[in-house]
Amino acid sequence: MTTWFEGLSLPVTELDRSVRFYESLGFVEEIRNGGFVLLRFDRATLGLLEAGAAAGRIGAAAALVQVELGTDDLDGLHAAFVAAGIEVRVPPRDRGFERSMQLRDPDGFTVEFAEGVRGHNATR
Repeated sequence: MTTWFEGLSLPVTELDRSVRFYESLGFVEEIRNGGFVLLRFDRATLGLLEAGAAAGRIGAAAALVQVELGTDDLDGLHAAFVAAGIEVRVPPRDRGFERSMQLRDPDGFTVEFAEGVRGHNATR
């Protein structure tokens, strides 16, 4: 038997606002069913469930949840985000075990891009 990780779902306060944010990062809307949208990024998925004010109660804990993505050109991706007006909270940085940058989604969840294989790439 083979199993694999497909993705995750997040509660959001305003579904359309969150969909626009993730689409600006390259996600593509695949399914919309009432207050739920399934987005695809390469082979993984991100579900967004409109929870309204209840999502806002997550508060500071949202910053501890990370949507983790990869790229082969972190600096190029950073430049593209800046040119598109997408706010990058933590610009590309070397962390010893990986090179990464972070954004925040509209509900405060961290979106992190790492260069190469997460946790296994040599920093510059």
